[in-house]
Amino acid sequence: MLDVKDISFRFTEKPVLDTVSFQAQPGQVVSVIGESGSGKSTLLRAIYGLYDLDRGEIYWKDKKILGPAHNLVPGEPYMKYLAQDFDLMPYVSVRENIGKFLSNFYREEKSERIDELLEMVELEEYADTRPGNLSGGQQQRVALARAVAQQPEILLLDEPFSHIDSFRTHKLRRDLFAFIRKKNITCIIATHDSVDALSHADKTLVMKDGKIIREDDPEQLYQKPGNKYIASLFGEVNEIQANLLFPAENYPDDKKVLVYTHELHTTETSALRVRVKESYFEGSRYLIRALHRGTPLLFEHPSFIAPEETVYLKAEKKIVKERIKN
Repeated sequence: MLDVKDISFRFTEKPVLDTVSFQAQPGQVVSVIGESGSGKSTLLRAIYGLYDLDRGEIYWKDKKILGPAHNLVPGEPYMKYLAQDFDLMPYVSVRENIGKFLSNFYREEKSERIDELLEMVELEEYADTRPGNLSGGQQQRVALARAVAQQPEILLLDEPFSHIDSFRTHKLRRDLFAFIRKKNITCIIATHDSVDALSHADKTLVMKDGKIIREDDPEQLYQKPGNKYIASLFGEVNEIQANLLFPAENYPDDKKVLVYTHELHTTETSALRVRVKESYFEGSRYLIRALHRGTPLLFEHPSFIAPEETVYLKAEKKIVKERIKN
């Protein structure tokens, strides 16, 4: 088990990590989300042993993870960390980069492992190419394959899909996390992408100003975010007066509810009357920006709505009640 106990770290006077604690079980996937500067990347580096902590301790299976004051070479043999700079060897091939940490003693097994990983990241035709001749997304895929090549006990991924083409990302995510679960690898992934946080994680940590402000099951986080900061990490969200959505409930004027754009629907009439300003085509739907008494609202609609057109909006009663309760 990975056990992070009350760790704090600072570069200057302001803490970058402030009394952070959590646990991850063997084989568990934990996503870490938060705005830029919230401490996600620093947390991964601290777990890897790149920093000497101001306070607190980190353990893996009762073994304490120590920083550079104790280890000349940071990191542990059972741990791999994929940073955002990839750190590939520029003068050798993709195949050699992926096999960098694999033993040459079992050459046939090494070759089979590299072939398996080349197929997973869809780079078979670039096996003999040098990284300098690849795009940024292709280099990131090489780095991902190298990170999992030795099947580490702990895998730390910092924005691992940020440079990869969106049409490849979904399949690569599925294949990578299937591999991670098959090999029972504990994975901590720092991400801005809500798909990583929701679809593939067993639990999610929400960070803000160096603190973990929420730790929960991804579905619970999404359905009951608790505040606009958390909800906004999963997409566009509105903060609406509850009595505009359900006047009959007699909610106080200051009671507001968080509603995602796809949860607002047009209706024949309601207390929530808006004037459309723009319609943005997003493929399967339009994102509509509208105003209610000067306040912007966003909602999704299957078709274009002309500017200055007036529409009425509603939301499911169950959603409103649950979010107000929480």
